[in-house]
Amino acid sequence: MADVQVRRPELVKKTVDSSAFGVVEKPLTTWEIIYNRGGVRKAFILVVLALVWQVYAVQLDNPLLFPTFTATVEAFWQGIVSGGLLNRAWFSIKVLLQGYAAGLAIAALLVVIAITSRIGNDLLETLTSMFNPLPAIALLPLALIWFGLGNASLVFVLIHSVLWAVALNTHSGFLSVSNTLRMVGRNYGLTGLRYVAKILIPAAFPSILTGLKIGWAFAWRTLIAAELVFGVSAGSGGLGWFIFENKNLLEIPSVFAGLFTVILIGLVVENLIFRNIEIHTVRKWGMQH
Repeated sequence: MADVQVRRPELVKKTVDSSAFGVVEKPLTTWEIIYNRGGVRKAFILVVLALVWQVYAVQLDNPLLFPTFTATVEAFWQGIVSGGLLNRAWFSIKVLLQGYAAGLAIAALLVVIAITSRIGNDLLETLTSMFNPLPAIALLPLALIWFGLGNASLVFVLIHSVLWAVALNTHSGFLSVSNTLRMVGRNYGLTGLRYVAKILIPAAFPSILTGLKIGWAFAWRTLIAAELVFGVSAGSGGLGWFIFENKNLLEIPSVFAGLFTVILIGLVVENLIFRNIEIHTVRKWGMQH
């Protein structure tokens, strides 16, 4: 062995002082810490968009065509202070929650039937192929005939908006669960709802969450579009009717304030509610595993 070390001196290890490596870990600067925050970057994008909006509207100089951002914010604030905009927004949210909850319940029922039997799987695939491409707003005239001028018509079209997106994504997520995870659940003696809750749902959660987001987006925009018609028919409504009413009065800043409220609610739901659901669920299942 000594001869080998003499002929192969490169095999001899030498201890090197750590100071020879220089700085191993460099602390982040204040700018890097701020830039690494996703919320700060998104806020910056919103500020830039607001500035572009303001500059373009000032250059256009036509409030009836495109009001400035400051005029829209002023109309938005007046709507908040008067309570009219808040009442319309709350009306829309209540109807949305009813339709969204009903759509989720029906979607869960269809998915359970689909994963427990072949005929149920064929039924879900056939129904989604038939009705998923059909725009929900196209069913509003029939809904007004069947259910009359009331919230039931809006809830019906909202169920159609939510149902197929959630059912399709959830079913696809369950089918994509690996056989290894399925066998692990069976080996632990999990069956029925415990098997679904402990194995299928955690494994398919990304697909389920995607379905919930898509269903929410479809339902929200369908509701606003439906209220434009429903509000005209019944003389009441939510944000959609608020937008239509102010358009007829040529209160264009208020129209933009209504659109701004729709966008604001969408941002809150996406970045606060769904984001928190994702973070807390990942933490919970990560601790369990």
